[in-house]
Amino acid sequence: MKIIEVQQNSLEWLVARAGLPTASEFDNLLTPKFEPRKGQMPETYMAQKLAERWLGGPLPGYQTLDMDFGKILEEEAKPYYEFQYNEPIQSVGLVTTDDGIIGASPDGLIGEHGGIEIKCPAPHTHVKYLMAGKLPEDYALQVHGSMFVTGRNWWKFMSYRRRFPPLVLTIERDEKITGIIAEVLYSFCGKLEAAYVRLCEMNGGPPACK
Repeated sequence: MKIIEVQQNSLEWLVARAGLPTASEFDNLLTPKFEPRKGQMPETYMAQKLAERWLGGPLPGYQTLDMDFGKILEEEAKPYYEFQYNEPIQSVGLVTTDDGIIGASPDGLIGEHGGIEIKCPAPHTHVKYLMAGKLPEDYALQVHGSMFVTGRNWWKFMSYRRRFPPLVLTIERDEKITGIIAEVLYSFCGKLEAAYVRLCEMNGGPPACK
């Protein structure tokens, strides 16, 4: 695991992650059941990553008001977790695999072996998570993908909303799931590199291609 010291959602962070498949986006390549996707979704994601790499930064329209509000609540949730569970959270910007070609932006790392993903959904969604009492299917790939990228053994999932009890779960690393993620992601990265070479050959490409 490599840690890139940038602030999440900053321009430096956007540039650092441009062109990299990241854990929050793995659902473009795998279903919530950890099966490889087929059809338009992986193709569109390939085009997105190519465009980001070509431009050296994010595509227009990345940030939303919902994301901004979620980040505000996340800053409340972190100290709440640290106080309740007596576990300091190490904030990080971007982490990548050792080879630097697959990334994740965890909400934090915990100790030497863990990490945390914090979600701050709408009240009714948070209540739905509380009643189910399990990792929401929508975030299974992000959680297991973060463990794949970082090499960590466990991950906390926390759903937080003001005026409600939180949901805090511990998700253990699953080597079968990790293996599937690794196979699909490295296959995608190989195709991405080949596609970038073809794109560069079309007209000489940007400075990075020359």
